[in-house]
Amino acid sequence: MATGLHPMRDLPPTATLRAFEVATRHATFTSASQELHVTQSAVSHQLKHLEAIWGLELFQRGKSLTLTPAGAALAPIVREFFMNLQATLADLREHKGRVRLRVSTTYSFALKWLLPRLPSLSQQHPEILITLETSDKAITFSSSESDVAIRLGNGNYPGLHSEFLIREQIFPVASPDLLHRFGLPQTPAQLLRYPLLTRDGADLVPKWEAWFQHVGTGIAALKESVRFADTNMTIEAALLGQGVALARSGHVEAQIRDGSLVRLFDVPFDSPVAYYFVCPKGIESQPHVVSFRHWLMEASQQAQLSYR
Repeated sequence: MATGLHPMRDLPPTATLRAFEVATRHATFTSASQELHVTQSAVSHQLKHLEAIWGLELFQRGKSLTLTPAGAALAPIVREFFMNLQATLADLREHKGRVRLRVSTTYSFALKWLLPRLPSLSQQHPEILITLETSDKAITFSSSESDVAIRLGNGNYPGLHSEFLIREQIFPVASPDLLHRFGLPQTPAQLLRYPLLTRDGADLVPKWEAWFQHVGTGIAALKESVRFADTNMTIEAALLGQGVALARSGHVEAQIRDGSLVRLFDVPFDSPVAYYFVCPKGIESQPHVVSFRHWLMEASQQAQLSYR
């Protein structure tokens, strides 16, 4: 038998693949034929045809069917193909032809930046059904059910397709109530007398030390109010007047616009990390992913201009 496989030429008819998938779960051609509602000889013919196409022996034939090493290697791949096909068809029927796109991003970015913009995506691309999944963990897609992701980082995503989206500004924010009680600080150094809200956690978190260094203010110790493990809790505490938060521009757009938070000091300070679109290589060219990418890039560019 020939062993060389040729793209496309080696793809058999779906009925032949189905006969193989069913036969891998049965001990005889007879029992497999009963599930397929065809004759035993029809199943045998389909499998011989498949072996001829692939140039591989898939079964050891005897009193019962036994998969060869080649058959055992191919069986889960073919089975997964039919499971994915069945799931996709069910999904399309349930959502009347709309294509589901599973997007993974951080909870804070989803809540503060992405969700308010999703209605424009629905208007431009009603055929796309977005499923949002939130996680702060590094994404590899090896065990993830997400199709694409938006991640905050340095752009280092080996083995994946990645595109720069947006780099935010970092600045202090406070509620009008807190500023009424403490007064409006006139210099960055005066902030050291205010209760400062801090985020606990990774290097991706905005640091007061870095901001004070950027504005040329030396610090010995911060007057911390409360330390939080979550960005949204930090912003909420600032809204409640509990202290001054160091925020990324994308997380406080609505609050600054409606006046519930006030930006302190118009000092440009680029975030050392940025948001990136990330997906397995090859996924980026799928039509619905292309549409989502283009929409996301346009929304990011518009936001970036407003952050300057």
